[in-house]
Amino acid sequence: MVKISEFQMKDVVNVADGKKLGNIGDIDININTGKIEAVIIGGTGKVLGFFGRDADIVIPWKNIIKIGEDVILVRYQDAIEPKYIEEEA
Repeated sequence: MVKISEFQMKDVVNVADGKKLGNIGDIDININTGKIEAVIIGGTGKVLGFFGRDADIVIPWKNIIKIGEDVILVRYQDAIEPKYIEEEA
């Protein structure tokens, strides 16, 4: 069994690109079932926190691949707008 405080200390790494996403700041729990629905990684501050912060990253529990001693491996794909290539007429 893993305590929430231990869970929050682990680095979260995206297996899609090997990038560290941060640390878990919050957990979304379904109060009816008692199951964890998602983990939430708090957005990082911009320029020492003066100009707001990035949006939180919500990772559904089903996207967690492996919980190790130091790292949590997840599958996360950032919402990227598709790029359209203009065709010559």
